[in-house]
Amino acid sequence: MSDPVDPLQATRAWVESFVVGREVCPFAGREVARGSVRYVNIEAAEPGAALMRLMEECWHLDGHPEDETTLLVLTGCLDDFDDYLDHLALAESLMEAQGYEGVYQLASFHPDYQFEGEDADSPRNYTNRAPWPMWHLIREAGLEGALAHYPDPESIPERNAASMQALGTERLAASLAALRPG
Repeated sequence: MSDPVDPLQATRAWVESFVVGREVCPFAGREVARGSVRYVNIEAAEPGAALMRLMEECWHLDGHPEDETTLLVLTGCLDDFDDYLDHLALAESLMEAQGYEGVYQLASFHPDYQFEGEDADSPRNYTNRAPWPMWHLIREAGLEGALAHYPDPESIPERNAASMQALGTERLAASLAALRPG
């Protein structure tokens, strides 16, 4: 029997080796180096509890400008991708209702992420696949500042799609599976 995997440790490894290591997000390396990425494990059997923790994390970021971004790792709920998408929509609506539209952006990652119109085994999906379901809170002001200094940010998705295609589904699936064995 293998040792249990720590979701936060696996998420950090994924951020460092994949997101930063493969430059999927060209802005992440700076924040990792600065130590301004916050990792929070939300162990919730009920998705409503995860929504409450999302709000608590918004409040945390409000009071801690040194934390640029937070990865909320959702364990114990939202393993089904369709359920995840439903709750992502609720999370975005909740943030808007609480006045966070334009303050924080909510990016999404899931082990079974599938872009609309893509085949399930398309390598492109791996740009948003992660070891666990996640909500990524990003400060809008910080993102706008990074984008202002990055040449041709519109090319990032196409570049990532080409990079994922070059790596191939089998290799990408194996590297993701290694972070969450069992």
